[in-house]
Amino acid sequence: MELQRTLNSIGELNEEMMKKAQVRLDGLTKPIGSLGRLEDIVKQLVGITGEMFPRVDKKTVIIMCADNGVVGEGVSSCPKSVTSSVTQNFIKGITGINVLTRHVGAEIKVVDIGVDDELDCPGIVNKKIRKGTWNMAKGPAMTRAEAIRAIETGIETVYELKEQGVTLLGTGEMGVGNTTTSSAVAAVLTGRSIESMVGRGAGLSSEGLQNKISVVKRAIEVNRPDADDALDVLAKVGGFDLAGLTGCFIGAAACRIPILIDGFISAAAALVAVKLKPQVKNYIFPSHGSAEPGSSGIMEALGFQPILNLGMRLGEGTGAALAFHIMDAAVAAYTQMGTFGDAQIEQYIPQE
Repeated sequence: MELQRTLNSIGELNEEMMKKAQVRLDGLTKPIGSLGRLEDIVKQLVGITGEMFPRVDKKTVIIMCADNGVVGEGVSSCPKSVTSSVTQNFIKGITGINVLTRHVGAEIKVVDIGVDDELDCPGIVNKKIRKGTWNMAKGPAMTRAEAIRAIETGIETVYELKEQGVTLLGTGEMGVGNTTTSSAVAAVLTGRSIESMVGRGAGLSSEGLQNKISVVKRAIEVNRPDADDALDVLAKVGGFDLAGLTGCFIGAAACRIPILIDGFISAAAALVAVKLKPQVKNYIFPSHGSAEPGSSGIMEALGFQPILNLGMRLGEGTGAALAFHIMDAAVAAYTQMGTFGDAQIEQYIPQE
């Protein structure tokens, strides 16, 4: 699937249907605008799908899994082998994302896009680009061609899920070291300081945090990524999981399927996608405000306010899974509430 062709196919929201949705929202038995962001969510869903009564009943969280060569610089408190172990645990059904997706009636799609291991595990989709990226502190993490291929892998994954009837997507990831790559990508694309974008990840000490900041600085100095070329940034200081998720956001926009950011890492991928095609933003919902310090900077750059703020930083798509509940509630209120006509109540409209 050609990346540029997919980007070119992404259109605007259906404004006409959104106006009709607003009329219905204003006619429901409640004060005008009293459901707050739930009303905004519904209007955006209508604009995305072009349907007066959108469905979000078939949900899937896509989890992109990959290793990162920069782990060799001591940027994580976890050994690299954790990537492979947790990826396989997704299939065993024992991780945080398994619990939360079961709770909301959603599925997961686990994609090996670059794990440094041979995963012979039914249920894991093998779309490996390579066994992990190179060490970005010493040179580019991947080639530009590999970055494009990884993005296209994400796009293809969304198209496959569309064929299966999926109506709402979440994004997740697994990859030791990926808060480091996300910090580098976000720092370059937002223009913010590296210090403000780098956090403790899976639990670094203060000394470890300083090392991580130094490694991100070195990676940016060595590679000199072009902030005006999101693909260049992704290839030089990103990861295969980030690139795959970038493709998921692009694919969702092309397929007109609503998609949720999880936390810091998927937010960095969303930022890359929006830099490649600004209209992609219209199809994205932010789930929660990650406790990673760089999350707020990316949210501000995207112009998003998270739906939830729970101090979470687990990743895997857990924040997106929790936000599925809010999406369900918004659609239920919009479709099931009666109108003033149904209730035989005279509507009161405040005067300006």
